[in-house]
Amino acid sequence: MTEIPLTRIVAGLPPTVPFVGPERQERERGRPFTARIGANESVFGPSPRAIEAMQRTAPDAWMYCDPDNHDLRNALSAHLGVPGEAIVIGEGIDGLLGLTVRLFTEPGDAVVTSAGAYPTFNYHVAGFGGRLVTVPYRDDREDPEALAEAAHRENARLVYFANPDNPMGSWHAAETVTRLIDALPQGTILCLDEAYLEFAPDGTAPPLDIDDSRVIRFRTFSKAHGLAGMRCGYAISHPAIAGAYDRIRNHFGMTRLTQAAAWAALADSAHLASVVGKVAAAREEIARIAAANGLTTLPSATNFVAIDCGRDGDYARAVLRELIARDIFVRMPGIAPLDRCIRVSAGTETDLAAFAAALPEALKAAG
Repeated sequence: MTEIPLTRIVAGLPPTVPFVGPERQERERGRPFTARIGANESVFGPSPRAIEAMQRTAPDAWMYCDPDNHDLRNALSAHLGVPGEAIVIGEGIDGLLGLTVRLFTEPGDAVVTSAGAYPTFNYHVAGFGGRLVTVPYRDDREDPEALAEAAHRENARLVYFANPDNPMGSWHAAETVTRLIDALPQGTILCLDEAYLEFAPDGTAPPLDIDDSRVIRFRTFSKAHGLAGMRCGYAISHPAIAGAYDRIRNHFGMTRLTQAAAWAALADSAHLASVVGKVAAAREEIARIAAANGLTTLPSATNFVAIDCGRDGDYARAVLRELIARDIFVRMPGIAPLDRCIRVSAGTETDLAAFAAALPEALKAAG
């Protein structure tokens, strides 16, 4: 057998990915899903303006993107009220998290997150040789005090904190986030993932302060803007930190279509408001469906709802399998006690009608 000369770090990693996509499941099952409501995508689609922008730009796809992301950065600068020098564009939050870990973490350095939080961050930490330290959720929410304590104890380089949170949909008030930033030790940077911020109540996000080098905030066009397939996210930080990304980022990582779509989506506030309204209605319908089947839901500030199946993780996994067997794609948290829940993304009326029909059968089969 040929020996592949991988690095020691990579050779020690399992051959896995953070998520198994619905496409692979469809190939293995031999048929498509009826309702794709498991990946927190926006089934309500992108802005018509974004679609038109992609269509106009498609003939120019032979050209590389603008490596400076000039137009999109300027649009975000005006939208956010911060200078363009404080903004980094990247291949979704996932890509930016990988760059962030690479920027600030050397092999063996401690990085703190919550056990059960977004696994792609952990994937990058392992890939660059960081030492992952986890703290448990408290009352189905990330625990800011425990994260800060672990950061002090472990002399952590980075702390990951999502607000609102995936996979539980919970959130903390802006004052709590500010206290977490203030509680971190000197030299520790908070990776504040705000992917679902557009769905959250007012008062969830602290004001932007690009003079504070203790925090990097991550946002995306994948969720509320409906452009998950275009892979476009951005980070907001102190300009010196933002500038450091230029040393390692893939300068041609965007496509011209991505840049055009994101720019157009940002300008369509009416479409964004419509999507946020549809998501709120879908969350109410998911809660109604769950209650009709004797289940409870967790409060959500995202475009998905965690449904408490009322027993342990084994039972919830059985419910998940039975839903998938009935052509309903959903996911669930991976760590106890969070794994007593399944996670259902906001869907169309047709999607949720299919879920409503499949859920009682799945519960019966799982029981």
